[in-house]
Amino acid sequence: MNFATEKFANTFGDLFREFALNLCPAVVDATRDKLKITGFGVQSAGFSPYPPQEGRDESRTLNGEIERIWRTNRMAIRCGEVHKEVLRSGDAYLIVWPGDDGLVRIFPNSAETCTVQYDDEDPGRILWAAKHWRGADKRMRLNLFFPDRIEKYVSKNEQDGFLPDAKSFVRLGSLASEISYSHQPSLFPEMNDGRGEPPDTAGGTDISVIENPYGVVPVFHFANNADIGAFGISELESAMPAQDGLNKAVLDMLVAMEVCAFRQRWVAGIEVKLNESTGEPVAPFTTGIDTVWQSENPDARFGDFAASDLEQFLKVKDGFRIDIASVTGTPLYYLMPQMRGFPSGESLRKAETRFLAKVRDRQEQFGAVWADAMSFALKVAGHRHVSLITNWEDASPKSEREMLENLRLKKELGISVEQALKEAGYGDIDVRRMIR
Repeated sequence: MNFATEKFANTFGDLFREFALNLCPAVVDATRDKLKITGFGVQSAGFSPYPPQEGRDESRTLNGEIERIWRTNRMAIRCGEVHKEVLRSGDAYLIVWPGDDGLVRIFPNSAETCTVQYDDEDPGRILWAAKHWRGADKRMRLNLFFPDRIEKYVSKNEQDGFLPDAKSFVRLGSLASEISYSHQPSLFPEMNDGRGEPPDTAGGTDISVIENPYGVVPVFHFANNADIGAFGISELESAMPAQDGLNKAVLDMLVAMEVCAFRQRWVAGIEVKLNESTGEPVAPFTTGIDTVWQSENPDARFGDFAASDLEQFLKVKDGFRIDIASVTGTPLYYLMPQMRGFPSGESLRKAETRFLAKVRDRQEQFGAVWADAMSFALKVAGHRHVSLITNWEDASPKSEREMLENLRLKKELGISVEQALKEAGYGDIDVRRMIR
């Protein structure tokens, strides 16, 4: 905008001050669109609180419980929010805990409000976690999650939304005075008075402690493309430099369009008058679509400058789109929807090889956390020793025509018509009716 004319800045300055051709959402959405959870498989199950019954299918009981927890917490929608947050911010969190109604509750949380501390000796194991938020009373709340308890703190004063220093917090409640601050003095060194005891709190307020009978920190950390026991990296980390360049190129094009919208004219061979007070040259003509330049001097010559080629700006803009696709592994058709060039579905799948590899890697990373979270949810619901696996929708599904062609080839190899119809998605009743 610094290179725009005064007229352009006055007319469009407020409009384009925050202008951005933002492709970052497409980078996140491209991966999130492929992360669809279809359910959870039970690998192994131990003790169940349900009484044994003859012919009872334990796996079916667990699957029903998983489906109930998933549906009650509306995770079909909220899991997409978790994936968007972890891809965009690099991290996302789930807190699993019994609700006031006794049902298992799953609370997705953003990277701005939570953090975890991993065990250096056993990377991947969470030692403790923390969550902060601003309450209705405008005081900052802080909960610390441990394998055996949850500690609650509140800020002494009202806050504007930022997280204050640890010394600004006091214990909340007075029901657990037997919990000594010396258990975790390293978490709040500013509050330690040197004797291993906390400072006196206003009004005799003491810390509130909720017992955690499950022996596991109830906070689950999603880390995007992270190392062992480390925090994640945003999918936009590598895209933002190219995105900034794209915004600059588009604004340059807008300024050039404004300059070239009215072709610049020139005149030579005339006498230019000077302003008597300033000595500056006075423009001999007024430009505009409703004015005509004319001169009585027969030697005067008129002309105009050639228009700028804006096609170069479009090439630069598309070049940045290609750069963003290259550094993030995003399919180019997400960033250039009008593009063509894939003669067949097979060529498209080959072009998506890197992207699909990234998606499957995220499915493995996030799937392990989802499985741990749902296993813990089952523990809260009364089950123990349940190992789950997350099932994902195929990241590269075949078209109906490709599926039928594969079934035809299988039939030629010897599979029965009944099996082929079942693999095509028909139910038992329909299959029996069709093969009569």
